[in-house]
Amino acid sequence: MRESLYKRLYDAVFEENLEVKKQKLLQLQKELNEQGFRGETIYPLYEHFSKSFPGFTVPAFNIRGMTFDIARTIFRVAKRLNVGTVIFEIAKSEIGYTRQRPLEYATVILTAGYVEDYRCPIFIQGDHFQLNRRAFFSNPQAEKNTLKELIKEAVTAQFYNIDLDASTLVELEKQSVDEQQRLNYEVTAELAEFVRSIEPEGITINLGGEIGEIGGKNSTPEELRAFMNGFKRSFRRGIGISKISVQTGTTHGGVVLPDGRVAEVAVDFNVLKTLSRIAREEYGLAGAVQHGASTLPEEAFYKFPEAECIEVHLATGIQNFLYDHPALPKDFREKIYAYLKVNLKNEWKEDMTESQFIYKTRKKGFGIFKKDWWDLDPQIKQTILSDMEDIFEKIFRALNVVNTAELVEKVYRKTE
Repeated sequence: MRESLYKRLYDAVFEENLEVKKQKLLQLQKELNEQGFRGETIYPLYEHFSKSFPGFTVPAFNIRGMTFDIARTIFRVAKRLNVGTVIFEIAKSEIGYTRQRPLEYATVILTAGYVEDYRCPIFIQGDHFQLNRRAFFSNPQAEKNTLKELIKEAVTAQFYNIDLDASTLVELEKQSVDEQQRLNYEVTAELAEFVRSIEPEGITINLGGEIGEIGGKNSTPEELRAFMNGFKRSFRRGIGISKISVQTGTTHGGVVLPDGRVAEVAVDFNVLKTLSRIAREEYGLAGAVQHGASTLPEEAFYKFPEAECIEVHLATGIQNFLYDHPALPKDFREKIYAYLKVNLKNEWKEDMTESQFIYKTRKKGFGIFKKDWWDLDPQIKQTILSDMEDIFEKIFRALNVVNTAELVEKVYRKTE
């Protein structure tokens, strides 16, 4: 059955008729649910975190390409190491350039879990469900409605974890911190209320907020308190957010140097720990979340549990591993790069070297060449994925999530 299910998944993913594709994916998801493989909310676990930090940081992986194969690899390593808590996520921006709508992404992840017989909860998350600043200030209601439609689509697809990101609306030119954060907390509260109005019966969707756009200045306790106090005044519908994303020095994708190397960055783990404790002790949240961490050096990952960080988001490092692996055929890589240089040349800024342009745009090669990535020679994929297993094991060990399956099972048994 596992082999036939994969063939049906492949057929559904590359079905050109969108309505037929939707029906095929819905049928697959229904069958997977019947076998016990469904999207779950991490809310019960984060409620446990809110009472006392348990000493581990949850990894959240954004998979942009070779999604089924990489998800299988993550599940396989997690199962071997008794890891009970791992998140699979996709950002609003990634949905577009990787050509993976929520229903497709969720069904691919669930199928991978089924094939590997991973029996811990499968958490699927909408990452950076974000408002476009320019579009918002041009027409606030239209931009909010667009995001609400995406949220509804994601929830229907069993994304029961959503990171609401209105940090793009922060107005640092305002005098008081409350005024700076006002649009952020008011819009986050409105979106959170919308989620509560559409969530399935018996499920509390886990929600996150964000106080500092990643890549800007480090977040402060004053900003966290202004956001949370404002959110509490604005939110009027049951359970609010359970985590808060903060800025501590990282940049999404890393900062690429002219020669193509990624510059080293310094995460302020003291800021992270301070904000995580304020979130937990003063507002009853699980704690703080770190974005943009996958390009950090390996030794940095051991510091996240020490800083009481509850969740860390990992995307670009996986992408870089794929593109830079020596087993990836050179002609395939160059075909993608050649396409980008011709068709995305409007994104090539004057001060960019070719290496910087390729590094910044190659993420878009996952959507344009999605079928080519899926159809890579199995031996080539096996070589890459075998090496990738080592990376995931190091991440799981560094974040201290090895042997967490029993705790997760205990938490979820209580909620049944």
